[in-house]
Amino acid sequence: MDKSLFLVHVKLLAFDLLSLAQSPTNPPTFSLDHRFSISRAEALGVVVSREHKPGRFLKFAVDDGTGCVPCVLWLNHATSPSFARQRPQGVRQIAEVANGQASLVKLGSVARVRGRITSYRGEVQITVSRVVVERDPNAEVLHWLDCLKLARRVYGKPTTMRNTLHGLCPMDKMT
Repeated sequence: MDKSLFLVHVKLLAFDLLSLAQSPTNPPTFSLDHRFSISRAEALGVVVSREHKPGRFLKFAVDDGTGCVPCVLWLNHATSPSFARQRPQGVRQIAEVANGQASLVKLGSVARVRGRITSYRGEVQITVSRVVVERDPNAEVLHWLDCLKLARRVYGKPTTMRNTLHGLCPMDKMT
């Protein structure tokens, strides 16, 4: 399986994101069309649900017209054992950023979400690392166009080195 997209935030529509197949590896990865191994994604859509547990998490769903992507933004940085090994000042800054992002996520707003693809109770979700509320009314349409273009030009192509490098070599233009 091609790992060239493993560390990239892959732009996906909800339909594609929710249909990812999970690979039983550690850490868990997801496969796109059984060809690309991916771990991160970017989605954009209207916030249609929101559940906020102060000091713990913000769960919300983003609807892009093809489906709803469940998202979770963790807010428990001060009490989480995984952050206990880091410097307190760094953890405090991360917590402030996360709380600031959580306050921006409102029902009906258009949000761009980036994060790790995870699975909770068998359902695919995004564990959010970054949320941006979009002000541009064209953001949704542009995201759709980007996703379609990437699906056609990158995700939909065979993963051979020849196709990846085609057009970069002057000799290719002669054939």
